[in-house]
Amino acid sequence: MGVKTLIVLLGPTGVGKTELSLRLAEFFHVPILNADSRQLYRDLPIGTAAPTPEERQRVPHYFVGTLALDDYYSAAQYEADALSVLRNHFVANDVALLTGGSMLYIDAVCQGIDDIPTVDAATRATLADRYRREGLDALCAELQQLDPEYYAVCDLRNGKRVVHALEICHMTGRTYTSFRRRATAPRPFRVLKVGLRRERVELYARINHRVDQMMAQGLLEEARRVYPYRALNSLNTVGYKELFRYFDGDWTLEEAVEKIKRNSRVYSRKQMTWFRRDASIHWFSPDDEVEIRNFITNQLTAKG
Repeated sequence: MGVKTLIVLLGPTGVGKTELSLRLAEFFHVPILNADSRQLYRDLPIGTAAPTPEERQRVPHYFVGTLALDDYYSAAQYEADALSVLRNHFVANDVALLTGGSMLYIDAVCQGIDDIPTVDAATRATLADRYRREGLDALCAELQQLDPEYYAVCDLRNGKRVVHALEICHMTGRTYTSFRRRATAPRPFRVLKVGLRRERVELYARINHRVDQMMAQGLLEEARRVYPYRALNSLNTVGYKELFRYFDGDWTLEEAVEKIKRNSRVYSRKQMTWFRRDASIHWFSPDDEVEIRNFITNQLTAKG
């Protein structure tokens, strides 16, 4: 038996992870562990670009379509579930493949989830009241002052994340970022990270085209089906939030689609900001499949 190795194929939305992950999984004869937090929800296959039934028939997948919209799930739960899958997989196999773009989920598996304190009721009530009275923009400005590092990577349209970071800042007197800099948890396997990136112009064109494809595949109808559940956290997601505004009469359909494209591009920039912190990632173009495969093979041979 060689050294147990988890290959992590990561990169921003729209870069081309899905097809390459399928071919790598077929080459190394391994299943795929999904690390996209929204692809876990079974009612959102189009808007989350989840692997299709045909793709899942090609290669077995874990953590795709396993949750209902109202199921609670966290990065900490994902860490425990993924480690359990890997523990069983590594009994008879030396290589596993995890792929996705959810930064917290990838970090949870590779180095452990952050030890964030539980927020007390008084602090939670205070920030909730301020959110109602002052609005999200004011809280984002405060977060920029109190924790500029987290501000740079936070989804500033996600009120829950902004409020939670401020709760931690106010309750502890420390930055939210400081609790996310924990020592790497020991793992019974080594991690080999392969990052995919493209030139920004090319990536943006792919993102725009993918949104058009999603609309052609029925994203509008999918969003309409889940619209009654719009308050759920699972639907606080690019692609659905914008179409909900269309259903509300705030935007035309054309405006909503353009917002989806823009917000997807913004999210891709945040993903790359996050990934650039990690010096252990080996970067490639998604088109360099042979080079990527040879790199992984050489790493496995050298350390196996």
